[in-house]
Amino acid sequence: MQIPAIPPIHDPELAARLDHRIDDKTKPQGSLGVLERLARQIGLIQRSEHPAVAKPAIVVCAGDHGVTAEGISAYPQSVTWQMVENFLAGGAAINVFARQNGCALHIVDAGVNHEFGKRVDLVDCKVAPGTRNFCEQAAMSDEDCARALEAGMRFVDGLDCDVLGFGEMGIGNTTSAAALMSAFTGIAAADCVGAGTGLDAEGIAHKRDVIERALRLHADAKAPLDVLAAFGGFEIAFIVGAMLRGAQRRMVLLVDGFIVTSALLAAAALQSAVLDYCVFSHCSDEAGHRRMLDYLKARPLMQLDLRLGEGTGSALALPLLRAAVNFLERMATFSSASVNGKNG
Repeated sequence: MQIPAIPPIHDPELAARLDHRIDDKTKPQGSLGVLERLARQIGLIQRSEHPAVAKPAIVVCAGDHGVTAEGISAYPQSVTWQMVENFLAGGAAINVFARQNGCALHIVDAGVNHEFGKRVDLVDCKVAPGTRNFCEQAAMSDEDCARALEAGMRFVDGLDCDVLGFGEMGIGNTTSAAALMSAFTGIAAADCVGAGTGLDAEGIAHKRDVIERALRLHADAKAPLDVLAAFGGFEIAFIVGAMLRGAQRRMVLLVDGFIVTSALLAAAALQSAVLDYCVFSHCSDEAGHRRMLDYLKARPLMQLDLRLGEGTGSALALPLLRAAVNFLERMATFSSASVNGKNG
């Protein structure tokens, strides 16, 4: 399988032109803070002095996890397919926030343990009806992991968007994400595990024990694709492929919470340049996400105590991206407004 080559966004001449446009606006230099950094980053990604957020899209990818057999979730596996039906009916939080922000929403079945039949609004990329229990064997075969990655790449090839946000749904996927986090970062499992869908202290301790057993079982998995196959989900592998292709196509990648960031750990291990294309929407309330972000040296836009997933943080961050490009395009300059600039 060919891993996409990601072009660098480093362009000193364009960066200087963007900085000049930003600094010439009628404000003290740096006074729009993170919005200035965002405007610069989006301009470099789009190779333009006039960046835009014109066609945002969010993909919510669903998959089931064999590790649920270990009793690591407060909810039964059937909730995965039931929530997919809720997405398709327009009733979930991500539907509300995507509509509110004029964002295209795509729902993908990468590996749900349910047959939905032919559905107009559901993208069928099912690799298998859920992964295997990674406490007993690798969650995915190498072949199935590659199929999920390639499905994510093909999906992005068919998109027409400039900003691509990511969301997920899958009972058990916080366990998968915590295992991936520990394997990729070396952070102890106890510092990666959180409540997920609502576990109590005893449930969290059990979840930690399950992950520690799996980490010992797959201790020989070192290469990024081996780690992903050992602990990942089909929806996570799909997101990895979509991130890599999206960066290759110079899309702004809008990263949601804990599970989506675990996919980014895998994507960055395969192609570190993918990080230049990422905007981190928020810091999740799921234990471990702050440590993930610190490991990636990422600066999230918001702290809203979210831990819902579904791409909700990505949707809620869109107004900030629009504000960044809009001030660059619509705000007066010192010269046009006949306002004196900084002395010196």
